[in-house]
Amino acid sequence: MNPLPALARALGTQPWVMKLAKVVVWVDHRLHRVFRGRVSLVGIAGLPSLRLTATGRKSGLPRSHNLLYFPYRDGFVLVGSNWGRPQNPAWTINLRANPEATIEVRGKEIPVRATLVEGEGYDELWRRVVKFWPGYEMERVAAGRELPIFLLTPETATRNVDE
Repeated sequence: MNPLPALARALGTQPWVMKLAKVVVWVDHRLHRVFRGRVSLVGIAGLPSLRLTATGRKSGLPRSHNLLYFPYRDGFVLVGSNWGRPQNPAWTINLRANPEATIEVRGKEIPVRATLVEGEGYDELWRRVVKFWPGYEMERVAAGRELPIFLLTPETATRNVDE
């Protein structure tokens, strides 16, 4: 059994870890580039990670971010924690403006549709993601805001439901 996920979850609840955000993001981008999406810091820690590419709300250009995700049903859950900063991360604003995006998981590209989770669904999913990644509660308190939660559904699953 891999001890790294438990270690990562324990470290993720330490306030000093949020101060390392810029370094972690920089290293993770370099790993993604060198290993063509097959290696990430989150992945090394034994946790699920993906690379989200969404359309920039203002620029219209593709914007990519490496993120921890929570596997849920046939989709992917993302939490807009922004490392405990008071403002939402840019990718959340971009997904609200245009919910069509692409994710890369273990080198495989998947078109997805993002849905902002609200109401009772939010409360239920929040309990699940905090159990999965306890650091989200610390980041919510530090940010002083409700952290947005998005459910990303693969486009093929969305089409099948709509048809």
